[in-house]
Amino acid sequence: MFRYHHEIMFFYNFLIQIFKHLKEECVSYKVVCKRHKFWCEKMARDIIKNWDSSSREPVVSFSRISGHVRPPSPIKERINKSIMRLKVQEGKIENSLMKLQRHDKNLFNKCVTARIGKDSARAAMYASECAEIRKMAKTTLGCQLALEKAVIRLENILIHGESLNAMGPVAEVVKAIKSQIGGIMPDISYELGQVMENLNETAMEMGEVTSQPYDEVTPTAEAQKILTEASAVADQRMNEKFPDLPTSVASPVRARFEEPGSSQ
Repeated sequence: MFRYHHEIMFFYNFLIQIFKHLKEECVSYKVVCKRHKFWCEKMARDIIKNWDSSSREPVVSFSRISGHVRPPSPIKERINKSIMRLKVQEGKIENSLMKLQRHDKNLFNKCVTARIGKDSARAAMYASECAEIRKMAKTTLGCQLALEKAVIRLENILIHGESLNAMGPVAEVVKAIKSQIGGIMPDISYELGQVMENLNETAMEMGEVTSQPYDEVTPTAEAQKILTEASAVADQRMNEKFPDLPTSVASPVRARFEEPGSSQ
């Protein structure tokens, strides 16, 4: 038996080497498989991520069908945006009007105090400043009221779907307000100019949709009517918000702001 001991040990060592080699091959195979699996999964994720679904859209899709059944309405959205922007400017005008009213009240009290103290020069100075502020306040109040009417008209168009002829006066009113308030609040005048351009474009689109010609005569007449009504209401509210100046200083101040040739 000892005679075969050397052969047995040699064969045993040979088998051990074979098993080790097979084990190393299996481990290497697993590593290679894991690497292949990782790169395959990565490629699949990249393909899914970069896949352009719009280019692979089916011939008949729900979005295309719904687009024909219920087309989008950018005109309605544009009108709603104009309403919101006009309301913001209306709030700014109201805040400015409140500041003018407080400033006028302060100067009016100083004018009364100077009048009681028989300081005619100082009273006339304060009265002159009050008159200038009230001119600005009247313009501001008229613009606020006209802007309020324009917003109401746009809301009626948005809710009740009025015709194209209802859109024209709004753009004309906004244009007139922009011109009147430009010297007092230029920032608001700029914003109103942007809204006016938007309204004009919307009116043109509505004319194309409804196949109606854009009439520039009727909107101007309607706009003038709105501005006249707003001016009349502004005169009434001015008498309520601003007290009369003292009689002895009010007449010279009013004469100073009369237009040339008005007394002729």
